[in-house]
Amino acid sequence: MNSRNLIRFDWAIKRLLRNKANYTVLEGFLSELLKEKISIENILESEGNQKFENDKYNRVDILVKNSKGELVIVEIQNQNEYDYFHRMAYGTSKVITEYISVGEPYKNVKKVYSVNIVYFDLGQGDDYIYYGRTDFVGVHKKDKLKLSEKQVELLGKNEPFEIFPEYYVIKVNQFDDNAISTLDEWIFYLKNNEIRDEFTAQGIDIAKELLRVDKLSEEDLANYKKYQEDLRYSASMVWTMKVDEEDRIRKEEAHNKSINIAKELKNSNISIDIIVKSTGLSKEEIDSL
Repeated sequence: MNSRNLIRFDWAIKRLLRNKANYTVLEGFLSELLKEKISIENILESEGNQKFENDKYNRVDILVKNSKGELVIVEIQNQNEYDYFHRMAYGTSKVITEYISVGEPYKNVKKVYSVNIVYFDLGQGDDYIYYGRTDFVGVHKKDKLKLSEKQVELLGKNEPFEIFPEYYVIKVNQFDDNAISTLDEWIFYLKNNEIRDEFTAQGIDIAKELLRVDKLSEEDLANYKKYQEDLRYSASMVWTMKVDEEDRIRKEEAHNKSINIAKELKNSNISIDIIVKSTGLSKEEIDSL
């Protein structure tokens, strides 16, 4: 029997996955995504760590420090945001500057991973997982800039990209529900709030039990239902504004069309009364043309 009716991942991050006893779930997801065993040392303070009085937020974020001292930002965005890429850049820059002390050498800059789970069509692209990193390629010879042997020795890095932030974008709604890989199994859960019995991804068996709605306390269940309702309300408001804007554009286009027709009729010396009947414009509007 499939495990259905699981808690949404964004609400789980807000309420459950920040507890040390539950790190295994987030560790499993990040291990599958980053393709290495991730061990969470602790959850650091970030904007999403704060308890808001009002849960009507379309965004959730969490800042994780792994056992290697690297920082991982996990951000979930439910509604469209045109400057989201800019916020990704700001987020990594802010974390880098916040976690280096005055007087420290630049070599102590933390490695940052930015993991972005979005439920809207960010940018243009047909895939559902995108990865970005910084490489330096020769303008003329097209060779890749490497670290010197001394830099490798001193910094413990092999490539320049290992120093710079790396970015992951998961476009959840673009996933076709065909879970081929273990990472796909996590994305299936992100999209459907369901974990199938045959799934074997790291941490997913624990998530299947921990994130069951029927295991919530009465208080948490009430808060979770409210959070779901807030998301539905927000989505409804976005849809309503979109419909209103489309109606406004249609009316404006129709009005402009009537004005153009009125101008042509007026230039042809057609009577005002006929122009009013033909276009629906008022005499005052026609006189002003």
